[in-house]
Amino acid sequence: MKSIKQQVKEICQNSKIASHKIANLKTTIKNQLLSKVADLLEQNIQKIISANQKDLIQAQKNNLSLAKIDRLKLDEPRIKSIISAIQDIIKLDDPIGKILYDVKKDNGLHIQRISTPIGVLLTIYESRPNVTSDVAALALKSGNAVILRCGSDSINSSTIIANIYRQALKEFNIDENCITLISNTDREYVSQLLKMSEYIDVVIPRGGKSLIKAISSKSKIPLFKHLDGNCHSYIHESCNLEKAQKIVFNAKMRRTGICGATESIVIDQKIADKILPLICDDLIKENCEIRGDKLAQKIDKRIKKANDKDFATEFLDKIVSVKIVRNIDEAISHINKYSSNHTESIICEDKLVSQKFLQEIDSAIVMHNASTQFADGGEFGLGAEVGISTGKLHARGPVGLEQLTIYKYHVSAYCAIRK
Repeated sequence: MKSIKQQVKEICQNSKIASHKIANLKTTIKNQLLSKVADLLEQNIQKIISANQKDLIQAQKNNLSLAKIDRLKLDEPRIKSIISAIQDIIKLDDPIGKILYDVKKDNGLHIQRISTPIGVLLTIYESRPNVTSDVAALALKSGNAVILRCGSDSINSSTIIANIYRQALKEFNIDENCITLISNTDREYVSQLLKMSEYIDVVIPRGGKSLIKAISSKSKIPLFKHLDGNCHSYIHESCNLEKAQKIVFNAKMRRTGICGATESIVIDQKIADKILPLICDDLIKENCEIRGDKLAQKIDKRIKKANDKDFATEFLDKIVSVKIVRNIDEAISHINKYSSNHTESIICEDKLVSQKFLQEIDSAIVMHNASTQFADGGEFGLGAEVGISTGKLHARGPVGLEQLTIYKYHVSAYCAIRK
């Protein structure tokens, strides 16, 4: 029997070989392949739901949080949403082979910078089986091979989805190792994968700070950092109160378990006594716990006392923190201090104020009069995403097709000899 180290090395070697083959697939073939995947997912909806039920039953036995169970759950509408994401990716331009730079030099050189696939991606994620499909579809369209490592929570759901992708690859006579799911949940597989810098070109983690920290300490492979989503909605004194009330409620409560959910509400002191009770009414009706500073508590007695940790926490639950500030400068300072640099939104009617906010907030996504729940690759027209990168190298914000490419230079000449 092969050791885990030998198994992982073989998987990585096969993925590397497969990456060379898929890198040069024609756009029409890639789109036909993804269309086949969408058809197979549609045909297997009930089988996917059955597999997902096994995960949900186990999740309840393991006392997973309601937020994680919500992210884990697949029903017919959610599976159709996965299919729709694939169809959106099909419609997108192929990011490979684009001329990014083109110049003819006096020395006779014709230099072009051409977009190419990264190579082999490793995605490590937790209880979100839709990530299995989103990453696989984006990898195929961008000409990359991908190794998928899901958490044990979603193993049954992710396995059936990955197998559907492999079935489509087989039917198109394309190396199935373009998509590989690690089906063994032993953590030693992750430890070994993170040592495979010879074969894996980039790691894309989908999890909290602890996952990022663990990967960074164990691996020399480049990393797309997808940190937690401690997102803020800031209500400026120039806001339309009705608009602010609607946006904040949606930003927090549409889906509390996603990384784009607002976790902290920041309000200008001049309008706090008008807007805060309205927001509290809406949130408390939905059993959302509100934790605020002294000024917030003074305005509404239903608010519990907040501490520094509350302002820095991604709750992923029906809990929100509230901070009252004197002005936009204090708001920006507070947000930049506690934010995870994911997504922040300002609600205001003053264009100069909104511009100041958009320029001075140091996050991957900044919004004006929009719910933070729009922080999503699909909503940005990217078809889907492998995550929201909060880092500042190579990719930032939604990581879609273009962010899964790199480039190389094509240099040609009639007869160039350097003196």
